[in-house]
Amino acid sequence: MAESEFAIRARGLSKTFGSLKAVDNIDLTVERQQIYGFLGPNGSGKSTSIRMLCGLLLPTAGEIEVLGLEIPRQAEILRQHIGYMTQQFSLFTDLTVRENLEFLAAVQNIPAREARPRIKQLLQEYHFDGRADQLAGTMSGGQKQRLALAGAVIQKPELLFLDEPTSAVDPESRRDFWEKLFELADAGTTILVSTHYMDEAERCHRLAILDRGRLVADGSPAELTGDLNGRTLLVDTAQQRRAKQAILAVPGVISAAQIGNSLRVLSGPQQDCREKIKEALSAAGITAQVGPVTPSLEDVFVAVTQQQSKHAGEQDATVASSL
Repeated sequence: MAESEFAIRARGLSKTFGSLKAVDNIDLTVERQQIYGFLGPNGSGKSTSIRMLCGLLLPTAGEIEVLGLEIPRQAEILRQHIGYMTQQFSLFTDLTVRENLEFLAAVQNIPAREARPRIKQLLQEYHFDGRADQLAGTMSGGQKQRLALAGAVIQKPELLFLDEPTSAVDPESRRDFWEKLFELADAGTTILVSTHYMDEAERCHRLAILDRGRLVADGSPAELTGDLNGRTLLVDTAQQRRAKQAILAVPGVISAAQIGNSLRVLSGPQQDCREKIKEALSAAGITAQVGPVTPSLEDVFVAVTQQQSKHAGEQDATVASSL
């Protein structure tokens, strides 16, 4: 297989289903040994993009190179070098933990002399030592996800695709799951993982934010939040509901979200709304403390999706005016 500087490179990637444009002209570059995140709501194009990148779905347009292979033309070769895991438990609930791994080893054409020590290693690494003969269907959600991950890496893939793998597990299980992902990355595996959890997105080395099929932001979490410096404020007040109404009426304010006893306020690009907000609150007779706060990935998500919504609205208006 050809060696490439990047694990994934896609240019102009698009997918339409009838009149629906599920993925719209995405450019994507994923370096090797990174944990690269796809962040976005349901319907944003995350799963469709992953399926095209691993050769399971034909793109409508665009060029894809994965591990130096041209996709979809060389998808069969690629499948020997990748692992794939979805949010739904996809193994056999009526087989034991060991039997599931044995079956996956056979599907991957791993010789029995290699499969036995590999399965033993996975049972230890993924904490199934005492559960090897337990039926998979009787395990907890977190245990099932660990088993699914063990199955996805049984052939030691160079690249691992994870499509919202922790959506159905508890926070503690999600933390344990991510520890395994970091171990895999440290050992040389490149990981592309989709999520709608902000705390998981913060763990990624690099992050793409998708909205309505478009790539609206791409960078490390620090780069993305750094772009919002000066645009986020925290308003402490005992009258959150009234304060929110007054703040949202201030020109340049994008959002005001209630967080406990405070309001987290995001302003638009090149907008310094601090004094205007103070004036609006004072005029409304609301006592409040207004000060800067460090931007978060949630702020980034709101900023870029609001911009996307505005762009889409402008396009709709242009089309309507031409009719």
